[in-house]
Amino acid sequence: MKLTAENYFSEEANREYLSVSQYKDFTGTLGKVACEAEALAKLNGEWEMEKTTALMVGSYVDAHFEGSLDLFQAQNPEIFTKKGELRSEYRKAEEIINRIERDPYFMKFMSGEKQVIMTADLFGAKWKIKIDSLIPDTCIVDLKCMKSLREVKYVKDYGYMDFIQYWGYDIQGAVYQEVVYQNTGKRLPFYIAAVSKEKEPDLEIIQIDDGHLKEKLCEVEQNTPNIMRLKNEEFPPIRCGLCDYCKHTKVLERPIHYSELIGEV
Repeated sequence: MKLTAENYFSEEANREYLSVSQYKDFTGTLGKVACEAEALAKLNGEWEMEKTTALMVGSYVDAHFEGSLDLFQAQNPEIFTKKGELRSEYRKAEEIINRIERDPYFMKFMSGEKQVIMTADLFGAKWKIKIDSLIPDTCIVDLKCMKSLREVKYVKDYGYMDFIQYWGYDIQGAVYQEVVYQNTGKRLPFYIAAVSKEKEPDLEIIQIDDGHLKEKLCEVEQNTPNIMRLKNEEFPPIRCGLCDYCKHTKVLERPIHYSELIGEV
């Protein structure tokens, strides 16, 4: 299957290729509990994630910088009022775009080739990636639009976490760097071009060092065979019991003890 911008997110492409988002659906991150059952349901077209306002604001900003804003607006008419004006909650996306575009250093990192699709064989699986900004022979850049860049999250057994480790963006960096290396023979530095959705948007260009990326790639190597067995339906997926998919498909079989309500703390 030859991947294009039109079929990259199709069910067929997701069946044939593993992606970072799909990987994180199966394995989870420090900030999101894994649910193998939900991951397979999404893969099979049986479950769709809700389009939240926060997600749509980020997608609006992404679409602007990849040059597909007209298409995004046509596919999401609900972001406009009856008068054809942007709804107030989406005006924040325009503010974020304007803030980014008046920072020359940030724009330098966003000046590369847009939405570059690459594939590679890693650890017994075919992977696909789509790079927001690839500056040839220089660096790989991924644009992230976050609630906050400075907010820390507490994770049991790990302590306080930055948003990059919490949401597994370091996993993304590890895979992207390796796929680019296999395609070009050059191991390029990976950067997050991050902007916040705060009243006054915050901006940073954040590098994830190669040593950390190497560690995360080792994790990917360990987890990929199990994911491929799940995709091939060699054994049933584990339900997390917490996500919307598990709630939607839950079938009660017995009473539970009150101590089971909060699980492990």
